[in-house]
Amino acid sequence: MQAAEEAAESSRRRRNTERAAIEKIKKGKQAKKKAKGKKRGSDEDESDEEYDDALAADMYRKAKPLPGQLDNCETCSKRFTVTPYSKTGPEGGFLCTPCGKLQTAEEKKQEKNTTKKGPVGRKRRKVESDRLDGLVTHGAKSLVDLCIDKIGQYHDSVEELGDLPEKLVDRLSMVYSKKRVLKSKTLSLFVRPDMRALTIHDAACTCICTASIGYHADLPLDLEVEDYELVFSTAQNIEKIVFRNACQFKDRTLLYMMEKASKIKHLQLYGANLVSTDMWIRFFQEYEPYLEAVQLAWLDASFDDNAVESIVVNHPSLQRLKLKRCRQITSAAIESIGRLPKLQHLSLQITHQDVTSELIVHLVENVGSQLKTLSLEHFIEADDEVLSTIHEQCQQLTKLRLSENECFTDSGFTALFDGWSNPPLTFVDLNSTRDVDNGNPEGPEEAVGLASSGFRALMAHSAEKLAHLNIASCRHISLGAFMDVFDGRKKYPELKEINISFCNAVDTVVIAGIFRSCPSIKKVVAFGCFNIADIEVPAGVVVIGVPKAQEAIEQFGNALMSMDEVMSAMGSVIGVTA
Repeated sequence: MQAAEEAAESSRRRRNTERAAIEKIKKGKQAKKKAKGKKRGSDEDESDEEYDDALAADMYRKAKPLPGQLDNCETCSKRFTVTPYSKTGPEGGFLCTPCGKLQTAEEKKQEKNTTKKGPVGRKRRKVESDRLDGLVTHGAKSLVDLCIDKIGQYHDSVEELGDLPEKLVDRLSMVYSKKRVLKSKTLSLFVRPDMRALTIHDAACTCICTASIGYHADLPLDLEVEDYELVFSTAQNIEKIVFRNACQFKDRTLLYMMEKASKIKHLQLYGANLVSTDMWIRFFQEYEPYLEAVQLAWLDASFDDNAVESIVVNHPSLQRLKLKRCRQITSAAIESIGRLPKLQHLSLQITHQDVTSELIVHLVENVGSQLKTLSLEHFIEADDEVLSTIHEQCQQLTKLRLSENECFTDSGFTALFDGWSNPPLTFVDLNSTRDVDNGNPEGPEEAVGLASSGFRALMAHSAEKLAHLNIASCRHISLGAFMDVFDGRKKYPELKEINISFCNAVDTVVIAGIFRSCPSIKKVVAFGCFNIADIEVPAGVVVIGVPKAQEAIEQFGNALMSMDEVMSAMGSVIGVTA
């Protein structure tokens, strides 16, 4: 009885102490307001009362449990043990672990929705990757593009592609190769029994990935022998095969192809270094159908002059031949190629130094009259006599590539294109035809390689049909020649791609002239052209290698300034007088 009375008295004293403290706080606030001389309104009185109630509630509020103590979850009222990582609910109480996780996920979702996205919603890396591929998109993507993006995104979930057109299948093959996901599982998507052509753009894409991070036993290397055999056993009526980076294409694979796929006419293999020279010779001797196209590249230890001779002897109906960076090939192979009577497309890049200019002249004299495309890369000994022979013998060319040479002269190129009876070319690649003497940066007295006169003659000859032009590193072409060719009045209606990288004379006026003179232009590559200032890129055109180029902000169909007005407007920036 006495204990109860003492407890009640203690509680009474505590309440009196609390009331006294509250009254003291009120009097202190009233004294401060009177000292300031402010009038009290009804709103202020109400706020004071709310403050007093909140202060009293805080004094009587139960203290939060410490870690290790039990508490009820604010959301679900479940009893749980409080930890230092327990989340606080919206009303200040603790949450159990499941409710805390739900609250965290909801906060992240709201934060993600409120985060500002980029200008087009795509990352810069994706934008620059598309730019290097020559792709530029304005506005909404087409339904086909959206579907291709989704297939590439969920490549592991795709079971079949159905009856897609060959162009779309080839495009998807490029996407799978670029994403490094083309392997045994996904290869079956591109193989059908009724197909006539198959292109695998990178048969070693996963191998390249693992090479950069080190070998791992659980990671597949690349398309194995069994994968190639699957192709030939499934599509036995296939006529065209393209395998690039075919690292695991072996003798056994070539034998299996001879047995199962007996209708192949077009064979393209890059990097098939595991096929021996003897097997190549046997293949060309025993394969029954006459091959119409053979394209081989990056063969280091095999495929020599005897293999080339075997092609010439056993497949006289060959129409297309491409041999690039096959290191065992010498000048003897050049002599053999000259005996192909029906050759229409020839592409050679031979690294041996024993190939003379006279040998190339003899080759062009033998096969030049029926050639439609001619590509000669890195023949450093070829001189103007080769250009003269091309002028005389070649009358049906649509594509011409003569690159990486330091013996051709500007007068030789001028003589080639002036009065040439060959129809206008659609594809021209004359990159890196220039003098490379570091001791004489201005070059010799007579310009080496394509220079101003040859460039004018080229554009005058092929202005109507030229669609692709590569004159990168032709550093002797003057600013006056560029401005004369791309003056805004001369038109090149079919020109879609141009590469003028490391042509030092190119500036902003030249780029503006290209936009005006080439209504169909889609891609301009201009690395190392440091005289190009800020430019406005027409819609639908991608400019690569110019960091200051603005995004496309105007339609090409809008009225453009005349060339004189362009020069006058830009004269103050680049120092050119109109």
